[in-house]
Amino acid sequence: MRRVVALAVSAAVVFAVLVLPNHPGAVAWNTLNRWPLELPVLLLGMVAIGRRMGVTYVCALLLLLAIVIKVADFGMFSAFNRTFNPILDTFLIGAGLSLLRESVGGVPTVLVVIGTAGLLVLLFLVLERSLRTWASIGPARSLRVTAAFLALLCAGWAAADTGHHFEYWRFDKSPPGTAWTTRLTLKRGIEVQQTATELARFTAEANKDTYANSAGLLNALEGRDVILIWIESYGRASFDNPLYAPTHLETLRVAEFEIARSGMAMKSGWLTSPTSGGQSWLAHGALASGLWTTDSGRYTAMLASGHKWLFHFAQDAGYRTTAIMPAITMGWPESLAMGFDTVIPAADIPYEGARFRWVTMPDQFTLATYPALLPADPRPDFMQVALISSHAPWTPIPDVVPWDKVGNGTVFNEMAARGPAPKDLWRDRDAVRDAYRRSVDYALQVTFEHVADLGDNAPLVIVAGDHQAAGFVAGSDNKDVAVHMIGPPDLLSLIDHWGWTDGLVPSAEGPVRRMDSFRNNFLDAFTHAQLSKMAGQ
Repeated sequence: MRRVVALAVSAAVVFAVLVLPNHPGAVAWNTLNRWPLELPVLLLGMVAIGRRMGVTYVCALLLLLAIVIKVADFGMFSAFNRTFNPILDTFLIGAGLSLLRESVGGVPTVLVVIGTAGLLVLLFLVLERSLRTWASIGPARSLRVTAAFLALLCAGWAAADTGHHFEYWRFDKSPPGTAWTTRLTLKRGIEVQQTATELARFTAEANKDTYANSAGLLNALEGRDVILIWIESYGRASFDNPLYAPTHLETLRVAEFEIARSGMAMKSGWLTSPTSGGQSWLAHGALASGLWTTDSGRYTAMLASGHKWLFHFAQDAGYRTTAIMPAITMGWPESLAMGFDTVIPAADIPYEGARFRWVTMPDQFTLATYPALLPADPRPDFMQVALISSHAPWTPIPDVVPWDKVGNGTVFNEMAARGPAPKDLWRDRDAVRDAYRRSVDYALQVTFEHVADLGDNAPLVIVAGDHQAAGFVAGSDNKDVAVHMIGPPDLLSLIDHWGWTDGLVPSAEGPVRRMDSFRNNFLDAFTHAQLSKMAGQ
């Protein structure tokens, strides 16, 4: 009886691994209804092979790999609404640990790392022991042969299912049972190979740029300052999701009135971001480089290619280019490839107030302070300001204070000490959504109050969302973000042909373009006359 129980428990462990889902939407009791075809292959295979050296270890490692892939997929679907790619996404482990450290502290983060490593070792030992239990049955030779025959039969069945779903061949109906875990693992291997090929193709594409040698670009700006302001996690959900739209639309309507009083015109449209839930740099790269940087591999290939960003063209047109980056707290050598003359990270922004956990300073402080950080220069400015108050985990959220009270930032100290802590907030998804609503609304308020105050200087201002929040927050898989352009009416008339909506609320039926289209469209719209796209030829 003890052996029977041990065999049953061991089979249940392997079964659990094989039916483990890789998507939050698949977490349901009916998942247990799947019959994994790999289960009889593994268990009968162990009976047939016996306790041969290393066999149980190899199979346990393969099962552990399947667990890692599924858990990684689960996390990526929750955060970014896509699967995990081993080539492109491994670096996210470091980024996630950095965010965890800022949210809960260094010691808990170290404990999480140690606990994760220990859990992986424990899982391996449990899986190896489960397989060894079946390998230790030690039946007669005839039974081993029978077990081997049945294992091969089930393996063929699993291969038939795999080929059917990969469309290597087609049956009228899918074979009973499922080799889903095998298919998932093989699919990741195929994706790795395809990713390597795609990166090579993308690198070649990045090295081709019909605008690279053009002369006279951006002359229609006539030396007017240009400011690109990124609002973190500001996407179409602010307009479509009833949890957020009433709040955010009211803020935008108020801002429309104030900006119109300043004499500036407004146009708004939609761009599709290459990412959602995070990885803002992919959106920044796509918009400014004109390349579809959907993952870190393509982003790295783009940086290495020497492809010109919008800021390079601004330099060529006589602009001083600057990046105001309150989220940058460490070295940022890749900025050298982006066309910035100057990068102002968090350490160079004179904020003396308390941090808002991961968020180094409130957006209002950044917007109130950055103009004074720029030394005197005869050149006009073309700059990027990347705001971060609406970055997850959305706690604590600052209040808007009178602009003349911002000072050195200590006015925000009490707000920075507010709860709840991220670990408490994120236990309640409804609370997370409400915190997201309020943090984005804060960012919209301070951004457009600042823009309205720029009216006397009449710059051209671009306000863009970088990506939608994570799927469970945004409420959809849509990756569209709102983009607003604000400036003198005669200048904004140059983009009439884009079909954007007047004001700060883009039409729901308005045109939607990919974010990588913006660079070339912007260069074309704000360049007078027909210029040779290859002036050097």
